[in-house]
Amino acid sequence: MRRFHVEVDGGKLSGIAFGDPVRPADAVFLHANGFNAMTYQSILAPLGHRAHVAALDLRGHGRSTAPAIPSKHRGWNIYRDDIIKALEQIAPNGTVLAGHSMGATTALLVAAKRPDLVTGLVLVDPVLLPPATYRWSHFPGVPGMMKSSSAMAKGAKKRRREFPSMEEALQSFTGRGAFKTWRAPFLEDYLTDGLVQDNENEAYHLACEPAWEAANFGGQRHRPWGAVKKLKCPVILIRAEKNSTCGASSSARVLRAKPLTVLLEPTGTSHFIPMERPYVVRDAISEFLARYVEGFQRGDEGRVQRNLDSSIGQKD
Repeated sequence: MRRFHVEVDGGKLSGIAFGDPVRPADAVFLHANGFNAMTYQSILAPLGHRAHVAALDLRGHGRSTAPAIPSKHRGWNIYRDDIIKALEQIAPNGTVLAGHSMGATTALLVAAKRPDLVTGLVLVDPVLLPPATYRWSHFPGVPGMMKSSSAMAKGAKKRRREFPSMEEALQSFTGRGAFKTWRAPFLEDYLTDGLVQDNENEAYHLACEPAWEAANFGGQRHRPWGAVKKLKCPVILIRAEKNSTCGASSSARVLRAKPLTVLLEPTGTSHFIPMERPYVVRDAISEFLARYVEGFQRGDEGRVQRNLDSSIGQKD
């Protein structure tokens, strides 16, 4: 694994990468709200045996230094614009763009605005709310109201921010709340860049401030449904069976707009599909790498999947 940084407005985005560092990034992954690139490294690392695969910390997350001011946050277009700047540097000729939750919606927004930068989309339980939500979010004052009234935003603000040690943080999260369905080693990987040590008292605090995470839940001033209509690249949509942020009506709407979209609904999954069925996400990215990087025809992907790191695959 390698770490790298890319310049964006006001600072830098941090990233991790696997595979040949000389060639442009063949695939780029974007994380969910509150998480970071390292959270998904066990999915991406095996793909590095055959392609250059990267993941980025969005603004306000992980090791990224670009400013994140909750009071000024209105929607996710800021992430879209950051990722466009990043892709212009690390994948100027196009890449397979994948993401989970907020990262998936960001990937969708990027593909719509800059189709030249995206050869294929893997959307893992994207946040696709009813169209009326986004219409209302563009009225003055509504984002601020949503940041204070949204149940998800209220929950984020109450998160414990500080821990005396990494070990206590691990014990605090293990088997609880959103983390109770996670396979190993996702929680440990999340904490690697999800906690930052305070040099003054040696305690650890969350890299993504609870107020910024809450602002993401409340700030919905972006237009994903307009983006869906503009998509030109092939799409794999992976939707959770339970408690999906891409409800049945939303996935049906995507399919009406883009009938060739491949829809996957892994049995027994919640919103945390990557942590519960990592091989489903990895194989979806693998399929696009096979077709757009290695030149295999549709149906040949099985040959490619067997090239994945067997030691990591056995953990699935």
